[in-house]
Amino acid sequence: MLGGVTELLEGRRGGQGLDAERCYRAVASRDARFDGWFFTAVHTTGIYCRPSCPARTPLPGNVEFHPTAAGAQAAGFRACRRCRPDAVPGSPEWDVRADVVARAVRLVADGEVERSGVAGLAAALGYSERQLHRLVVGELGVGPLALARAQRAQTARVLLETTDLPVADIAFAAGFASVRQFNDTVREVFATTPTGLRGSRSRTGRGSSGWLTLRLAARAPFSAEEVLLFLGGHAVAGLEEWDGTTFSRVLDLPHGPAVVRLSPGADGASVTARLHLTELRDLGTAVARCRHLLDLDADPTAVDDVLAADPALTRLVRAAPGRRVPTHPDAVEAAVRAVLGQHVSLAGARTFTARVLTAAGTPLPEPVGTLTHAFPRPGALVDADLGAVGLTGKRRSTVHALAAALIGGDVDLGPGADRAEAGRALLALPGIGPWTVALVALRGLGDPDVWLPGDLALRRALTALGSSDADAATRWRPWRSYAVLHLWAMSAPALFTRHPEDSP
Repeated sequence: MLGGVTELLEGRRGGQGLDAERCYRAVASRDARFDGWFFTAVHTTGIYCRPSCPARTPLPGNVEFHPTAAGAQAAGFRACRRCRPDAVPGSPEWDVRADVVARAVRLVADGEVERSGVAGLAAALGYSERQLHRLVVGELGVGPLALARAQRAQTARVLLETTDLPVADIAFAAGFASVRQFNDTVREVFATTPTGLRGSRSRTGRGSSGWLTLRLAARAPFSAEEVLLFLGGHAVAGLEEWDGTTFSRVLDLPHGPAVVRLSPGADGASVTARLHLTELRDLGTAVARCRHLLDLDADPTAVDDVLAADPALTRLVRAAPGRRVPTHPDAVEAAVRAVLGQHVSLAGARTFTARVLTAAGTPLPEPVGTLTHAFPRPGALVDADLGAVGLTGKRRSTVHALAAALIGGDVDLGPGADRAEAGRALLALPGIGPWTVALVALRGLGDPDVWLPGDLALRRALTALGSSDADAATRWRPWRSYAVLHLWAMSAPALFTRHPEDSP
């Protein structure tokens, strides 16, 4: 029996490293469930691969295993051009865990090193550079800078293969300090030049339209249609758009707003993303936030194995294998929208949010379809006149207090936030209770083990299952967030399943 991916990683945080025997068995069986969890480096070829690589399985004595692509690169191995290991889903481990190493990895993926360097990354986590380097190297074998370098290489490959941009423009867009550094990294990671990597692949080009088209991979089973339908059912006018197939929205990125259009991939196991960026250097951050939005790095097998073992959920899990937890691009937006949605219907929450968007959001230079604004930042909300929005005075005060706490640093909801501390800080604000805190953790911070106390839709579903809220709050760990989605699907099936007559 091969065992699950979680078993494979047991002991690593205690310094024991990956389980080489389980890793090799995963490689020998070409098990795609393990793609992104670890990487196989082959001494005889000098390349590293994803576990499911279709090439001939190397002998056990000729391989070593790394938890990250950055680790394999630092050890002198180059990426396999057949299985493209840099294009796999990310490891679910970093979304599940709440320790400082996981928080650091999430921040690196969001581009923190590119924006503020390793010093800024350490400061965001409340550690010295030396402490952080020691912790990350101790577990992953490489430091934060190497992780960021691997991400730059991935961004560069995407731009080389999907656009006709000049190589020099791509170098700086990917985050490299110089063209020489860019050329050296591409040679080391891909064993070819940037021109060679670009090759003869067909490219969409950036052209006058400025759109980039990317493929966002996911682990099977995965239903892009369901995730996009759920997001479409919550779409806010001016910020988001749903046409029955494609979900579009504005992203508020570090160097300017962007628009993304998300639709099911042709292969049924991915999402096609079309991005229009203000600046190309935001590409890595945009991709990370889209993956977070769609919960693409989840491990559906691990989740389904636990939830389906409970007779109360067996039927639900088997009917919708691999169900994801759609989120918001960032937790700040999730928190404000959670406050606006307190004690009102979904339609009411969408109306209030659209009004706040108009009152305090950042207008796009030009509308893109029906998309007109980026979601308001805390600085705009703290002084915004929300009197015409229709909120009660108490709700307006809560929005202003939340914005002030975010600006002052009393509440941290960034990708590297300590989830427990964020919850405590939110709960200390007037007008924010346990349900709101839980919703922010679920749909903002991407915590996989959240229960929403007192949620009306959950109560209805639990009643139908013959269970209670108090009982359910202690069950289905560590995947209670996914149990919530299954129960919501019972109460509001229209948000999860399209009827044939609703097809565009």
